[in-house]
Amino acid sequence: MTRSGTLVPTTVEARAAQLRWFAALFAIAVLTHGADHLRRGMNTVSSTIMALGTTQLILAAVTVVAVFLGLRWAAWAAVAIGFVSALAFAVVHLLPDWLGPFSDSFINAPAAAKVTGFSWFSAVFEILADAAFGIVGLRALGTWRSPRP
Repeated sequence: MTRSGTLVPTTVEARAAQLRWFAALFAIAVLTHGADHLRRGMNTVSSTIMALGTTQLILAAVTVVAVFLGLRWAAWAAVAIGFVSALAFAVVHLLPDWLGPFSDSFINAPAAAKVTGFSWFSAVFEILADAAFGIVGLRALGTWRSPRP
């Protein structure tokens, strides 16, 4: 809890520190999910998914570096990459294979996809970390507050 008795940081410094903590968590989640894709083999996803995942990885790295450098736009980037990634990974992995080359569905995945419990863990971990990073980015911008007790 912060000095004001809430879980929401109230000072700019406290919000920046929270954003850095969640940037680190976000980076760990991205790397964990990436490790699962390496374990499964890059041939298990379409070239579209590969290109989108690589783009997300680059934007995630830029955002994490921006947060730790304290760049002015870092919180905006956290909001964008956090929420877009959470939605995209949920659609790609948690919905049935409705989107063709835009899908790497874990729902009834064929054996060739090599989906395991670790795959599920890494995808859900990333989705939750992505959403949390977006929320903390909003807090850092001062545009979102959780209810006070």
